[in-house]
Amino acid sequence: MKFVFFVHSAVSDWNHGNAHFVRGLMSALTRMGHGVVSYEPRGAWSVENLLRDHGVGPIVEFARAYPEIDVRSYDPRSPSLTDDLTEALAGADVVLVHEWNDPHVVNAIPPLVRANGGLCLFHDTHHRPWSQPEAIARFDLPAYDGVLAFGDVLRDVYRERFGVERAWTFHEAADVERFRPLDLPKSTDVIWIGNWGDEERTQELRDYWLGAARRFPELSFAAHGVRYPDYALAELADAGVEFRGWAPSLTVPAEFARSRVTLHVPRRAYVQALRGIPTIRVFEALACGIPLVSAPWLDSENLFRPGDYVSVDSPEAMWQALHRLATDEDAAAEQAAVGLETILARHTCGHRAEQLLGIILELGSLGAAGGLGGGNREQGTGNSLQTQTDPLASSEAACT
Repeated sequence: MKFVFFVHSAVSDWNHGNAHFVRGLMSALTRMGHGVVSYEPRGAWSVENLLRDHGVGPIVEFARAYPEIDVRSYDPRSPSLTDDLTEALAGADVVLVHEWNDPHVVNAIPPLVRANGGLCLFHDTHHRPWSQPEAIARFDLPAYDGVLAFGDVLRDVYRERFGVERAWTFHEAADVERFRPLDLPKSTDVIWIGNWGDEERTQELRDYWLGAARRFPELSFAAHGVRYPDYALAELADAGVEFRGWAPSLTVPAEFARSRVTLHVPRRAYVQALRGIPTIRVFEALACGIPLVSAPWLDSENLFRPGDYVSVDSPEAMWQALHRLATDEDAAAEQAAVGLETILARHTCGHRAEQLLGIILELGSLGAAGGLGGGNREQGTGNSLQTQTDPLASSEAACT
């Protein structure tokens, strides 16, 4: 089959964790023999910030790491947008449209897909249906064949609040082709890879993470991320945490490998209203074979086995767990092995690609899509939809 994705960006993961999973899903589909094309708007917010801070280097590295992903760009403000989308969707059997797209693009796609006998799915990996329902209300959801939501509670929001009859839970997962254990010498005791959180978990970070750094100054603590305000950087320095700036996702496995333990501090929305939804970093950390300690979070969907990671119920318990795993090599190795086992058994992008194919079967799309073994249809290119063949040239095209 031919899959077409419309995403905020595949080439940039600057403050864009959704890119990690979408890249892995597209890669898994290509390994299964399907054709995949990914479209992203020129001038995407994540890409613009990436280029401003780091230049084109990370985009070049993405292209080298994911040569199987055909990334193209389009102008969402073009007066010829309908024609451009028509050409982009020609021959598409299945189209996945992520919620981080302009509403006028999201709403323009389904009629064009349906005209070709294809299937169109809306994909959500954020909490806006709960936190900003007015934003989701701008999307013509009834025009879609179904919604893929990354948690049961979010799926239920789509069903109950937005009247979506066909909605599936479609969790993120680890791209284990890239996120895997590496054998590197340890240089950091406790690593945190994440952003400050737009005040969605500020006090929790202070209590569980910075509190541990202050409690055990003999351990080395380090952080990677973006959008840390000045006051946060000052608090990190005061607690003895080394701030190392942004880490492209492709370098994260090495950062984990050089560290003894990491931690998970969920945003408040995923603790209170949207229980059962872990962030992508939980899957990726466990896939990289590093022990993980989590602040309070309810795994209401039983994604993990008890003991896959260390779950604590207080800052003091977090501090002690981090210290134990940072100083007991055998305990750390045993903990890491348990979590990795579950990822490989249940939570890889390959598992999610198989689930997606099952959803397509459930929707009865095989007749229109030509069957799971239908192969790739011819893929056209239009005037303002550019195939990325040269990483340097394509990165500029995606952002102009």
